[in-house]
Amino acid sequence: MCGRGVGDYWLSTGILLGTNDKAASTTAGAPPRGAAGDAVDGSSIMTAIGEAVYDWTLADDVIRWSDNVAAVLGYPGAAIATGRAYAALLDHRSLTSRQDAVLNGAVADRGEGVPYEVRYTLAPPSGSGSTLVIDDVGRWYAGPDGRPARARGAIRVINDRHDREQRLEFLSRYDELTGFFTQQHLVNVLGNALNDTRRSRAPVSFMIIALDNFRAINQAYGFDAADKVFAAVAHRIKAQLREGDAIGRYSGSKLGIVLMNCDEANMHIAAERFHAAVRNGVITADESAVAVTVSIGGIELPRYGRSVRDALSRAQDSLHQARQSGSGRFVSYTASVDREARRRANAVFSSEIAAALEERRMRLFFQPVVDIATRRVHFHETLLRLQRANGTFAPATDFIELSEQLGLIRLIDEYTLGRALEALTAFPAAHLSLNVSGETVGDAVWLSSLAEALLSRPDLAARLIVEITETSVIRHLDDATRFVATVHDLGCRVAIDDFGAGYSSFAHLRTLRVDMIKIAGTFIQNLVRSRDDQAFVGALTELAANFGAEIVAEWVADEESAAMLGAMGVTLMQGTLTGDPTLEWGLARSAAAASPRKAG
Repeated sequence: MCGRGVGDYWLSTGILLGTNDKAASTTAGAPPRGAAGDAVDGSSIMTAIGEAVYDWTLADDVIRWSDNVAAVLGYPGAAIATGRAYAALLDHRSLTSRQDAVLNGAVADRGEGVPYEVRYTLAPPSGSGSTLVIDDVGRWYAGPDGRPARARGAIRVINDRHDREQRLEFLSRYDELTGFFTQQHLVNVLGNALNDTRRSRAPVSFMIIALDNFRAINQAYGFDAADKVFAAVAHRIKAQLREGDAIGRYSGSKLGIVLMNCDEANMHIAAERFHAAVRNGVITADESAVAVTVSIGGIELPRYGRSVRDALSRAQDSLHQARQSGSGRFVSYTASVDREARRRANAVFSSEIAAALEERRMRLFFQPVVDIATRRVHFHETLLRLQRANGTFAPATDFIELSEQLGLIRLIDEYTLGRALEALTAFPAAHLSLNVSGETVGDAVWLSSLAEALLSRPDLAARLIVEITETSVIRHLDDATRFVATVHDLGCRVAIDDFGAGYSSFAHLRTLRVDMIKIAGTFIQNLVRSRDDQAFVGALTELAANFGAEIVAEWVADEESAAMLGAMGVTLMQGTLTGDPTLEWGLARSAAAASPRKAG
């Protein structure tokens, strides 16, 4: 502590104690002088850094203070001239004192003194409402009998630092917004509750509660208002808890609750109380009124889990199921052999996905998209496959959804972009399309990677089509609009894939101004027999013609469907009729034979 060094210096010179007594000063002499010969004002320096020094002789209990003690403590030296008088100022909450540090130490003085450092609180001086938090650092010296005879030290008032430390200690356990436990402290409480259940055999329930429309509130009113709504919801739920239950902020828009001595049946009752407390009446924040509902997932312990990890993951699973079933729902975890088997399989498969990316075992297959009239290859769609250890290939439908859930999809899209650009470079006659996920539509990093690659090879842009799904457009229309505009600026074309699967508004086509629309295969596979599908495809084709977009029909499997599509004005198709996806050698053969025409 810096007080020790400063205090030892001033004590060693003796200049602040106003004495030349050899007992109080190891080095007598004139005060140190500045560069210009002026005496250094030690008292003012000590006052400026908030420190005073003392010399306490225990035989007579006299404390001699530096001249600035009144400026530092607010008490005149005469009022605290004895150890007894100083000790009388100790706040009753102090657990230790200077007397304890000096008189009750377990270390013997071997001739160099014994250092001590102690923190305590003094009563507030007259006219002040605040107690004084003191850091006291010094060294005591033994007399002939080996017992403490003298102590020299320095004190510093550290109220500001103490307040900061107390605040940090508070924030380590409590959330600043709600005043409830932090996630980590709540997890500790949950762990202790689980340990108690082993002795008491009383069940414990754990819940995760999420605001259903938190994101919408954020977007409509801003983060501050959303936080106030969250805090209001949290306090409404807190009011429904029993003594002994615990609540904390589990994440940005989620609460975690530990319900003591609560089984599954009582958890359902508690969930209904929480739902009612939130939905009965609007919540106001920043002059805005909102109606809020919550989704709840819960688990009874130790019945369905014996560890904190089990409790957290299974409650989260239950919350996910609740949110999928609608707003304002509660789902209690129940054991499922199928679900656990699927989870174990997902864990294995996720490791395989990560390994395949690292080992470049993700391979691109290429399916031709051909002109309906001439059957000449217009471009190839790149389709990602995962090559397993046994040499077989898993289609993207087997791992894309899991990759999106685990956050791996961005890595996959980056990987696919790199391989597609390599293929365009290797086959100068090729025109390719590649698919990107809804997450990538809002990812500036992916766009930066594309822009950087095209900076050195701008000629590749005209031969690249970027496909986004209709469902990603529906979920992220603003992001999709910016994404399409950026891709166009880079010189590439854009297609909407699986159009019709998400029942998107035709207005999206006008907003996005894409170059190509790929009709979902579900509308093509029964086209010959379904009048509804015929009407949809016919209307879409006519509308797309007005926007100048080309139409691609997916999943075309027979000549009858191809003929009907051609009659409707569809210009391009892909499917088993014209070629299944193949590896790179298939692209080389097809590209060499093809003369792709540029899309209008």
